[in-house]
Amino acid sequence: MRKEYDFAHMKKAEPRYLRRMKAAVTMRLDTTVISYFRSLANDIGMPYQSLINYVLSEYASCKLQPSANWGAARRRSTRAAAR
Repeated sequence: MRKEYDFAHMKKAEPRYLRRMKAAVTMRLDTTVISYFRSLANDIGMPYQSLINYVLSEYASCKLQPSANWGAARRRSTRAAAR
């Protein structure tokens, strides 16, 4: 083993995982939703936050739309506020 090493000509290594980094976000979820995912994640042996991320990723990759009629509810609340 050498006493000294010359690192002056080394190239900077770019980690391959940087493309898949996750962002930390704060979300408000119903306690029943959290309980459900914690229980399900415990049954299959994975962290519940990873499971929620997986489910949302699948939802996004399939380009699914919510089945709730949010537009109609928003129009009703706008009309009620205008009165």
